[in-house]
Amino acid sequence: MLKFGKSRCAVAAGALALALGSAQAMAAELTVVNFGGANGDAQKVAFNAPFEASTGTKVTAVEYNGEQAKVKAMVEAKHVNWDVVEVESGDLGRACDEGMYEKLDWSKIAKKSDLVPESPQTCGVGFFVWSTAMAYNADKLKTAPASWADFWNVQKFPGKRGMRKGARYNLEFALMADGVAPQDVYKVLSTHEGVERAFKKLTELKPYIQWWEAGAQPPQMLAAGDVVMSTAYNGRISAANKSDHLALKTVWNQNVYDLDYWVIPTGSPNKALAEQFIKFATSPGPQAAYSRQIAYGPINKAAIKKLDEKTLADLPNSPENGKNALLSSYDFWADHGEELEQRFTAWSTQ
Repeated sequence: MLKFGKSRCAVAAGALALALGSAQAMAAELTVVNFGGANGDAQKVAFNAPFEASTGTKVTAVEYNGEQAKVKAMVEAKHVNWDVVEVESGDLGRACDEGMYEKLDWSKIAKKSDLVPESPQTCGVGFFVWSTAMAYNADKLKTAPASWADFWNVQKFPGKRGMRKGARYNLEFALMADGVAPQDVYKVLSTHEGVERAFKKLTELKPYIQWWEAGAQPPQMLAAGDVVMSTAYNGRISAANKSDHLALKTVWNQNVYDLDYWVIPTGSPNKALAEQFIKFATSPGPQAAYSRQIAYGPINKAAIKKLDEKTLADLPNSPENGKNALLSSYDFWADHGEELEQRFTAWSTQ
């Protein structure tokens, strides 16, 4: 009887431990931080909800505006309550060097060879590709522009041009308009002569420029006919066409593309779970699902092959659209960004 009693106690204790373990597993929670908007909605559908369903982990999405100071404060206070954070490429390297983000163990995330070359970084995983490209309204402009040289050609295409108010991308576009091949842009821009050449080319177009600062503005300006063409974020053009039934077109030739990255703040109490989430969300199925939700390119090579031609037509890194594109150089802008932005500000107010 005594033996039987012990056995029953052991079974009961085991059942209790199992129940507690299951409750703890179900109670697991992961906080994933993104930039919100249509992109945040797409992440919820493609990544967060399926991860919740497959693991029982509650995923809480938090929106922010890229404020690295918030992450730094958490890390320095050793009170980290964000687990996975979306950052832009310009913030990745510096914050990694400062120890704000965990150095990644890629054996727990993905085979690097399965991803596009720009995705795997020391502290970050690029999880989608986006671009700044030329856009126009096909209902208002019947002859399609094909290059930045056309963007600068005010005789052939009279009217205003929309451009983001800042040095980044505009200097690259100016050099390509002046005949520099995409692969040579940063080599030229790294010289004093190259910078002078870019600003001289911008000055030619200055009387025709209407500046924008928010990504929602170019589709609005194009729809209203305020500008005949504009630089724009490709996802914004695609989203405006869907929501407002517009005929906006993206010119992919000579687009400048970049990636957004996931990072794990140093000291995250859920590091293992964060790695699990990133592994799941960079796998082929979720990556393809994401690009069907929003016109940003997958970083998993197998996911690109899963997409139909209609979806691929809107993506920066489809085989066709990526042919003559330029990868924005993090290193160049980290080294020269501050001085060039100051010069641009002074130039734009002259």
